[in-house]
Formats: sequence, C-alpha cells, structure tokens
Amino acid sequence: MCVGKCSRIVGPCLLVLGTLSVVANILLLLPSGASKYLVEGHISKHAKAMPGIWGGGIIVLLAATHITAVGWRCTGCSDCGTRSNAFISAVLSKLAVLGAAACFVLSGVGLTNGPLCSYNASKHGHGHEILWGYPFLDAGDQEPDIRGKAENYILDRRTWSICLEPEGVVAWNVVLFSLLMLISAAEMVLASLQILNGCLGCLCGFCEGK
Repeated sequence: MCVGKCSRIVGPCLLVLGTLSVVANILLLLPSGASKYLVEGHISKHAKAMPGIWGGGIIVLLAATHITAVGWRCTGCSDCGTRSNAFISAVLSKLAVLGAAACFVLSGVGLTNGPLCSYNASKHGHGHEILWGYPFLDAGDQEPDIRGKAENYILDRRTWSICLEPEGVVAWNVVLFSLLMLISAAEMVLASLQILNGCLGCLCGFCEGK
C-alpha cells in the first residue's frame, strides 16, 4: 500500500476513535445522564482525570488531523514536501501512542477499582450509615467472603446492587471504561502503524504520481 493511501485510511479512523474517546469520557462524568453528581463531586477520580479527553482524545485528534490532511493534500503528488510532513506525522503519532497508552492504563485502573457511589457501610462498623466511597476497592477491609465477591465484581453482577446511588453506576462505569480501553488499544495499533508509515514516507516520499 502507498504511504499516502495508508495515511488517508489511518487518519480518518483515528479521528473517529478520538471523537468516541472524548464522548465516552464525557459520559463517565455524567453517570446515568445526570449532571448533579459532577456538580457535587461524586465522580470517580479516574473519570475526573479525563484520560479519554486529553489522552485518547485531544492528542490523538491532533495527530489524526495532520495525518489526514497530509494524506489528502499529497494525492497525485510525487513529493510536495511529504518527507518533512511524514516526519511530523511520525512524531505526532508517537505522542498519540503515549496518550492512548495513558488512557488505556488509567481506564484499566478505573475499571478495576470500581465506581464511586453511595453504599451501606454497615460492614465497615458504621452501623447503617450510608457513605460515599469505592465499595469494591475498599473490600480489603471487609470479611473474606465479601472481599472475594468484590474482587470479581465485574463478572458477578449480583454484587452491583451494593451501590445505591447513582442508579446503575456500576454498569455505567464498566461499559464506558471497557469501551475506553478498547478504543485506546485500537488507537495504539493505528498510531504505531502510522509511525512506520511516516518513517517510510521520510525515506521514500509518498508514492502517488511516481
């Protein structure tokens, strides 16, 4: 495949994935579609870190925009300065890989720790007090049988009812953090391909018109 044609495929794909990443992270800030939890500060710290916006989103979109523009601008050209453009796209792609990797790691930690929610803290010796916290992350302070269930909360949907508010927040976090991990993994693969593509462009230029 020509270097230019590859850029015209990778660029738009990264644009779509970067946009999806931003949307998924915004939704994480609005559990159950309600904004009051964001206003009150009852949002998971990993969602508030917004890795899908700056990592899998903005950084990837910057690279994707340049890759797409260069790919189409050089259609039919034998060179048109593509070696320098290919070098820039390779550098931006490296940044995109780093941003997507950061998004993948932070999303994975957020998925593992579970959501921030209100839950019955009776198992923590606080009577029937309702607390805001990370019930699945705090499972180490609970009884062994409860801890074992919490450690497998992603697969055991019966444990999701421990979160009382926001409604459905466990499913919300599991789906969106998993989606962010899939998106960022795809971004890393495509950006890595573009790094190789950019290196080839630096050596050979774009092959259209040759």
